[in-house]
Amino acid sequence: MKIADRRAHKRSGPSKQLTRESWRVFKIMAEFVEGFEALAQIRPSVSIFGSARTDPEHPYYKLTEDIGRLLSDSGFSVVSGGGPGIMEAANKGAFAGKSPSIGLNITLPNEQSGNPYQDISLDFKHFFSRKVMFVKYATAYVVMPGGFGTLDELAEILTLVQTGKIQRIPIVLVGSEFWAGLLDWFTSALIKEGTISPEDLDLMMVCDEPQDVVDAIFDHYEHRSFEPSAAEQEILLEL
Repeated sequence: MKIADRRAHKRSGPSKQLTRESWRVFKIMAEFVEGFEALAQIRPSVSIFGSARTDPEHPYYKLTEDIGRLLSDSGFSVVSGGGPGIMEAANKGAFAGKSPSIGLNITLPNEQSGNPYQDISLDFKHFFSRKVMFVKYATAYVVMPGGFGTLDELAEILTLVQTGKIQRIPIVLVGSEFWAGLLDWFTSALIKEGTISPEDLDLMMVCDEPQDVVDAIFDHYEHRSFEPSAAEQEILLEL
């Protein structure tokens, strides 16, 4: 290839890529619009996170199913990632209850199959738009034992509440034995080094029983509405 041809190729290459990226913005917008329209009426809702690898015979699966059912019968829509494992257990419990069971499914290179226990099922290609849907309409977060994805969602919600980007909502870690090491590390490393404040640990609570999870959420809202205030709704517009 001649030098002039190479220069022309370099000039045209980025232009084509930029065009593709520009059109991709419309696909991202479509995900947001579809999500907003589908989920705007689901309040109050609780987002539940946990491992996709949890077997249906595992005690955590049954525990999550019981939590999902109890939340659903208590009037909360239940939102999960729509996949297998803990996500399936959350949807399964909610599906058997009185309130909607919602799955926010993600398209992955190793295809994640959606579970069959979803009254409302949405599909996302982008993690970031899916994350907004988990947060925007959540009355509470329930975090079951899980891996990197679960830790990612936990860190996300802690950061948003800590920085005031969303209103204070209950963040419930389920499984005191499972979470003990992480919470100890928060104290021994993060607080010790001053990267978080001691009061930041108060953003989370730990429960082991389904009824305790539901009670913790109701206790948080004892003196306020489940609906965000006008000021909080304005903040959520900037999420």
